[in-house]
Amino acid sequence: MPLQLYNTLTRKKEDFQPGDPARVTLYVCGPTVYSYAHIGNARPAVVFDVLYRLLRRAYPSVIYARNITDIDDKINKAALDAGVPFTDITEKFAQIYRDDMAALGVLPPDLEPKVTENMPAIVDMIARLVKSGHAYEAEGHVLFHVASFAAYGHLSKRAPDDMLAGARVEVAPYKKDPGDFVLWKPSTQGAPGWESPWGRGRPGWHIECSSMIEAHLGETIDIHGGGHDLIFPHHENEIAQSTCAHNGKLYSRFWMHNGFVNVEKEKMSKSIGNVLLVHDLLGQAPGEAIRLALLSAHYRQPLDWTAGGLDQARRTLDGLYGVLRRLGDVTADAASTAPDPFMAALNDDLNTPKAIAELAALAKKADAATAPADQAALKGALLSAGWYLGLLGQDPESWFRAAVGDAKIDAGEVERLIAEREAARGAKDFARADEIRDTLTQMGIGLEDSAAGTIWRVEGPSRAPED
Repeated sequence: MPLQLYNTLTRKKEDFQPGDPARVTLYVCGPTVYSYAHIGNARPAVVFDVLYRLLRRAYPSVIYARNITDIDDKINKAALDAGVPFTDITEKFAQIYRDDMAALGVLPPDLEPKVTENMPAIVDMIARLVKSGHAYEAEGHVLFHVASFAAYGHLSKRAPDDMLAGARVEVAPYKKDPGDFVLWKPSTQGAPGWESPWGRGRPGWHIECSSMIEAHLGETIDIHGGGHDLIFPHHENEIAQSTCAHNGKLYSRFWMHNGFVNVEKEKMSKSIGNVLLVHDLLGQAPGEAIRLALLSAHYRQPLDWTAGGLDQARRTLDGLYGVLRRLGDVTADAASTAPDPFMAALNDDLNTPKAIAELAALAKKADAATAPADQAALKGALLSAGWYLGLLGQDPESWFRAAVGDAKIDAGEVERLIAEREAARGAKDFARADEIRDTLTQMGIGLEDSAAGTIWRVEGPSRAPED
């Protein structure tokens, strides 16, 4: 089945056909680094990581760029409040973002352009837009003249009045039209700024991505991704600038946007106090469980984040890693690939819920296999499928040992009780054996008896055994 992706521009699924199959280009809007990333920021990183993995296996070369916005009013405020240079803030939180995303199994992008390292490209693009009549200077600002681009609004499908309301633009007296947006603005005294033909200042938000894409990927890219909230005005404005800067050339063949993340059926909001930071969640659950929870809904749909959903993701991984642990002595067949139903799910616009269901079915089949050749083939297929989703990359024992650490379990005491239970069973004192098992259950420990001995795992107080 060919890869089909939903294109926000056309509002339909289309067969993915890159401009150059030997060089596929993908750009995803990255973080503004002034604070910790929340779970909503993590969703596009995880979603487009799955797409990146899928593309890498299908094409010989994929260039994935995810930018860092390291100049912004919020960054300036954070630096001012902390009494440090703005670069201290950006370098700190950029590294925290990288570390947090790595903990979620997100592969590093091929390119990570920073706004502050691309000022010449930004100034050059703005100058071309001014020269061509699509932008104008006014009172130290440079603005894009929306009326100069007839196709403005095609991505968001908004009427002009709706666009003006949705953009929350400043209706400044120096604008030709209220909807015109800033490409360059003057920096106040003491604020970061760069020299330009229009005076010392810094770029507007939208021009940054357009310029970095042109500089690092080219005038036309294959896929541009980001959160649903970026469709308008950010991506609409990117299309306008880039198309005009490139004399009408197509900017991106596909536009992809992931849905919002709500928390316990409520919108994330600082005023409500339900903003969940990835950094904090990583102290409560393994990154792989957080990742699985983020992939549990189709990327285009809203995701309702719940504590129960995260717990279920961890239990699911317990089951999957349990199968791999039982196949520990089996060498995976390196020639095995993810099965067709699994790949069909991912090729159908990244249907990760269906792919996860196929992964579970594959694990069940692997668990039931008895012939060595079948076990090797199914284990290889399970690991291959897991890689596409960014799952099952750990050694099973490492997964379960990490669970011990998270739960503050005394492993020595668990082993002592298991040995005592084995002795009781050997003496046919089944009442004592059951009593010990109940004690372990209350401690959050699940047991799995097999011919090779008893295997234990941490299940937590709310996690039932998956026998």
